[in-house]
Formats: sequence, structure tokens, C-alpha cells
Amino acid sequence: MSALVESAAIEAAAGRIRGVVRRTPLVDVADIAGRPLRLKCENLQVAGAFKIRGACNLVSQIASGSDVRGVITYSSGNHAQAVACAARGLGLPAVVVMPETAPAVKVEGTRSYGAEVFFEGTTSVQRRRRAEALAAERGLTMVPPFDHHEIIAGQGTVGLEIVADVPQVDTVYAPIGGGGLIAGVAAAVKRARPAARIIGVEPVGAAAMARSVEAGAPVTLDSVASVADGLLPVRPGDLTFAHVAAFVDDIVTVEDDAIVSAVRWLATRAKLVVEPSGAASVAAVLFSGRRDVRTDGVTVAVLSGGNIGPVKLAALLQEGERTA
Repeated sequence: MSALVESAAIEAAAGRIRGVVRRTPLVDVADIAGRPLRLKCENLQVAGAFKIRGACNLVSQIASGSDVRGVITYSSGNHAQAVACAARGLGLPAVVVMPETAPAVKVEGTRSYGAEVFFEGTTSVQRRRRAEALAAERGLTMVPPFDHHEIIAGQGTVGLEIVADVPQVDTVYAPIGGGGLIAGVAAAVKRARPAARIIGVEPVGAAAMARSVEAGAPVTLDSVASVADGLLPVRPGDLTFAHVAAFVDDIVTVEDDAIVSAVRWLATRAKLVVEPSGAASVAAVLFSGRRDVRTDGVTVAVLSGGNIGPVKLAALLQEGERTA
């Protein structure tokens, strides 16, 4: 199998997930942004984030096999909910290992889809090890959060929809956690529109992909910290790194203050509820202070998720007011 996901795999994924996953809107906010900007609203997706695309694509194929006892994954929250949702729809038991620091809204969401939840540590490495042990003990099939061809292909359907809706797209910004979203989006968009620029966005305190690109290979960070709880893997995947190396034009980092400002702008100006991880793309475009952000052509910012509780959202809105 090729190290890179092909267009045919992304098209096949689109067919598998059709009818389960929403085709989310691309909202034109140029009038309030002061520049050409459209928002790909995966915060309005089933289970509240883009993750359902990859999870549905892989779990549906697992479910078609024989002697499947169930699925298991490890996740900070959004992939957990996506796997639980996809598994319930296919009649499979689901087990999820989440960090001890997982937001309550994501834990509750995962359990609401019928998944059994375990907690382990605070890093993706700790969660993965616990999930692998549980998978071996119970005979469950692993659904990785990002570093898998079918996961990347599923996330790539975001890119297919962007190009279909805006064939003239010039630049796409997408948040980076483990890299599944940016890998899939980049593969889809670059193959359809090679001239388009793909920009990945990471928090300053969790820039594992940027560090890896600098090193020329995936590296593991000693620690990570950010308000964007969904963008905290300490290491990108090998597959996702390969896609970034092949298709992504640049990776930028944003401060937490910029992310909070983006959450507030999206809520008060665009009237969209977006979690900090999902707002990182808008932070890069509107609040990073970077001089190299293009103001010509059509820019798309992917809002990767909207799973944030009302108390946390209210606190961020108040924090945004203080820093505005």
C-alpha cells in the first residue's frame, strides 16, 4: 500500500459515509472578517467534529468482517465520541480510553453513545498503551485516532467538499493534533488543485508537527500544554507526517490568547459555537498578527469541532473580553 492516501480512497470513503455524515456548510464571513474568508463548519458535524468521517469510514469496514467482538480507541474526546457513535450505528460494542483531564462534555458525549470509558494519564502515548492492553485482553479491534490510511481517507472528505464548493480555493487552514485532518484535507485538495496552499495550525505549546518537520522525522515532545485540548498529541503519526511532508506548504503556531480571541469572534460575530481546537485555524488567519497571511484570493478555515460545554465557553468569552 502506498504511504500516501490516493484520491480513489478518499472518494471511496465519501461513498461509505454518505447518509451518516453531514455535508457541512461552507460559510462566507468576508463581510465581518474584512477579507475573503469561508468557514468549513465541522463544528456542526455529527458528534460535533470532523472525526466522525474517519471513524465511520474505518468502523464500517471493521463491522463487515467476521468474528468482530467490538472496537476500541484512545482519544482526548472528539475521536472517542466519533468511534462510539459509529459503533452504535453498526451494532458494535465500543471501548474508549480517555485522558484523566478530558473535558466533561466530551466524556458525557462518549458515554451517551453507549461506549465504555476508561481513563489513563494525560498523554496520547499513555492512552494508546492502555488501549492496546485492553484490546489484547478483550479481543477488540483498534480504531486509531489519526495514523491509519482509512482514517486519513475519511478526513479527506472534508477536502473533497471544500474543492467541490469552492473550486477556486487559494488557501486552506486546518488545525493539527495528530495530523489526520490536515493529512486528508491536504491530499484531497492538492490533488484536485495543486496551486492551492495548505497551512497547518498548531498551538505554540503543542507544536509536535512543526518540530517534526524541522527535524525531518516525527519527534516526541516532552510535554504539551494549550487551551486547545484536542491538539495535544506529543507526537504526530508516521503516516500523517508523510502526508504533511508531501502536501502541506507551511505550519504556523498560534498563542492561546489568539485561540481564545478566535473562539470569542466566532461566537459573537459569526454566531458559531466552536471549541478552542476547532478555532485554531481562525486564530491563525485573524488573530496571529502574522504578516504573511494572504488577504487576496479565497481562504478557507476548517472549524474542526464544536464540543465545548457552556460553562467553559462562558469562561472563554469572558477571558476574551478581558484580552480584547
